[in-house]
Amino acid sequence: MTIVKTNDSESSVGAAEAPRGRGRPRLRSDEETRAIIFEAARAEFAHSGYAATSMESVARRAGVSTRTLYRLVPNKAALFEAMITERIDRFVSIVNLRGCRSDDVEAALTEALVICGDLLLDGEVIAMQRVILGDNDKFPEIAETFYHKAIRRTEDALADWLRRQQKRGLIALDDAQAASGMLLGMLAFQPQRAVMFGHKEPPSKQEVELRAKACAALFMRGCRR
Repeated sequence: MTIVKTNDSESSVGAAEAPRGRGRPRLRSDEETRAIIFEAARAEFAHSGYAATSMESVARRAGVSTRTLYRLVPNKAALFEAMITERIDRFVSIVNLRGCRSDDVEAALTEALVICGDLLLDGEVIAMQRVILGDNDKFPEIAETFYHKAIRRTEDALADWLRRQQKRGLIALDDAQAASGMLLGMLAFQPQRAVMFGHKEPPSKQEVELRAKACAALFMRGCRR
């Protein structure tokens, strides 16, 4: 018997033997993995508290192995500090980029205060402060970390912004650092405490914008040139 090979059969065999050309899954960079870990850590610390949070629970929430987590962050204290630093670094870079581009310093200050309010009045940030206050007796180092890496850097960022406007001759201040603390207190103290003590939900974006506008207007009445 003679076997005749047709073109169709040859093409089908060739197609069956041809490689499928699957691409490798994209590998995530360490920077992207850190961002996912920090996001998971924020949620874990806010939900469980500092004492109850473990590196293993953060790894589970982030969807990474504990080996990967320990490769990128050596321990829980370092994770807590890196998580705070990463969030404040983003905040400072935004404040620096949003400089006053015109002589309307009140509008520019309003915008700067909205950025501050988005940070200070964020529900997760307020929950974190509640955790820090609750665990302060057992872990005073986390309160120290939060004060220097978050509170002071936020004040410094706004104070630097005010100094830049002062150099431009748009405002007159005796002490930009003190003015920064007063502004942030006026912006955040009351709504922050109301949330921390369970009387209100974190303010909406619109509420933050309205409060920032009112604070900027009140502040400018005393320091506008």
